[in-house]
Amino acid sequence: MASEAATLTEGLVQVVALLGAGVVAVPIFKRLGLGSILGYLSAGLVIGPFGLAIFSEPETILHVAELGVVMFLFIIGLEMQPSRLWSLRREIFGLGALQVGVCAALLTLVGVATDFPVAASFVAGAGFVLTSTAIVMQVLEERGDLSSPKGQRMISILLLEDLAIVPLLALVAFLAPGGETMTLAQRGVDVLIGLASIAGLILAGRYLLNPFFRILANSHAREVMTAAALLVVLGAALALDLGGLSMAMGAFLAGVLLSESTFRHQLEADVEPFRGILLGLFFIAVGMSLDLSVVAANWRMIAGYTLAFMIVKAIGIYAVARLRASSHQEALERAVVMAQGGEFAFVLYSSALAFGILSAQENAVLTAVIIMSMVLTPLAMIVLRRFEPKDTQTLDGVDMADGLTGSVLIIGFGRFGQIASQPLLLRGVEVSIIDNDVEMIQAAADFGFKVYYGDGTRLDILHAAGAHQARAVLICVDKAETAVRIAELMHDEFPLVPVLGRAFDRGAALGLIAVGVDFQIRETLESAIVLGGETLRRLGVEDDEIAETIEDLRRRDAERLELQIAGDITSGRHLMKGNIPDPTPTPLTRPRRAGQAMNEGAAEALKGGAAQADTATGGIDGRT
Repeated sequence: MASEAATLTEGLVQVVALLGAGVVAVPIFKRLGLGSILGYLSAGLVIGPFGLAIFSEPETILHVAELGVVMFLFIIGLEMQPSRLWSLRREIFGLGALQVGVCAALLTLVGVATDFPVAASFVAGAGFVLTSTAIVMQVLEERGDLSSPKGQRMISILLLEDLAIVPLLALVAFLAPGGETMTLAQRGVDVLIGLASIAGLILAGRYLLNPFFRILANSHAREVMTAAALLVVLGAALALDLGGLSMAMGAFLAGVLLSESTFRHQLEADVEPFRGILLGLFFIAVGMSLDLSVVAANWRMIAGYTLAFMIVKAIGIYAVARLRASSHQEALERAVVMAQGGEFAFVLYSSALAFGILSAQENAVLTAVIIMSMVLTPLAMIVLRRFEPKDTQTLDGVDMADGLTGSVLIIGFGRFGQIASQPLLLRGVEVSIIDNDVEMIQAAADFGFKVYYGDGTRLDILHAAGAHQARAVLICVDKAETAVRIAELMHDEFPLVPVLGRAFDRGAALGLIAVGVDFQIRETLESAIVLGGETLRRLGVEDDEIAETIEDLRRRDAERLELQIAGDITSGRHLMKGNIPDPTPTPLTRPRRAGQAMNEGAAEALKGGAAQADTATGGIDGRT
């Protein structure tokens, strides 16, 4: 009994150590600008067998933590509708295959040039070609690039690399000293089993999954839906693993098959917490797996091969990217992000060890090389960010604002400016439009709008855009501080020109009023009023009563705005109807000291762009 209690305590200590290491290390590393991945890796090194030795067998944790990568691929699959995946076929089988082939050839030459046998050199290089899906996906997610074109190209390459593990494992068996004992028929059977696994998963996903989840949803048991989501992810991963393919590929296909399901968002919400924890655990386990004794004994070899492999692979990636017409900046970023080896290399090297292609010492060294490349990648990305030039917009095909003569000048042509322009254009009013977003200007041209490039916060641009002779100027930019700056320039330089402004929120409206615009409107005011009125209509309220209610709302809103102009942003709070019978102000929502001017309240509300600094004192947060 005592031994069981001791075992339980030891297990609990390990769980606490895992969670504590991640909770402590990641915020520190992110605060230092080093990223969460390096934090997890360092935490694993500290608590692993070569640090505090809280864990002695990191391989066991690594096998469990690989489920984090599996679940990550499932969530990515949920975002990839079959039509979207089909549209990426050229990137997957064109760009992906080209990058894998070129990099494998270059990395094999590195091994051959250093007197390794050809078979061992090929296995070492091919393993390093298989980029870490976990690292790249985490980087893309943190940067918000998962759905961007450059992010989609990286994902396409990762998918091809996942598929490549199957022929690579077959090649390992073929290159083995006893590989000739495996007949062509046996290898063909392995391929057919893999294809049958994919076909079976597709059929199950198309005809069984939706009815399955529909039945479970009718039970109204949330925990059952969560269990079912995990069952689908792990079951799909297991099915393809048994078929000789990667677990991550199985989870990805399951996600794709469910991407058009009505249960897609529910599945994503159920899997996400497990994905985040297990993915962090994966990086911690990788950090634990770094055998410092092997590194110490072979540090020159490991350092040399790590740098050589990363540099040669980066050169290959860059060359392929440029060959496929990617920009220098995108090619360089892809080369740095994907320059490391990945988790599938461990599988390939283990297989090569079993077949006698690699010795135990070579396997240990190559495994250390892969882990070191994972550790160096976040550092390489930090260096890249420090030295890469700021994004610059090309003005090709875009005209600068100069000598414009429109009766009305519209500054900012986003969703608000586009709608505001329509009544004017329908009445035949001559309109001049400026914006400083090149992509938006180019897109607007496709819909028949001539938009000139210009920054409305510059006085020379306002002159060039014809603000001095315009009959009215519309400020339609979305940033509050930018709108106020333009309004100030117009008031000081062109006081006779009527200025009408779009306010991001109530704080921005007060700022525009303070600098003397002729008219301002909060961007969501009218649409929110219409929505509320229509809701009353659906509830059976008569039209005249709705009109009376909305009129009362407008009166209250206008009166509150007048009080805020005279006082501060907290004034007139009693004019808002809340859903608490007797609201009691909290310390954060009590009015400021008497006599505080509106200008101070508005300025405070506009700090950080549109009332972000006054979120506790606005009415309700400075945005309504």
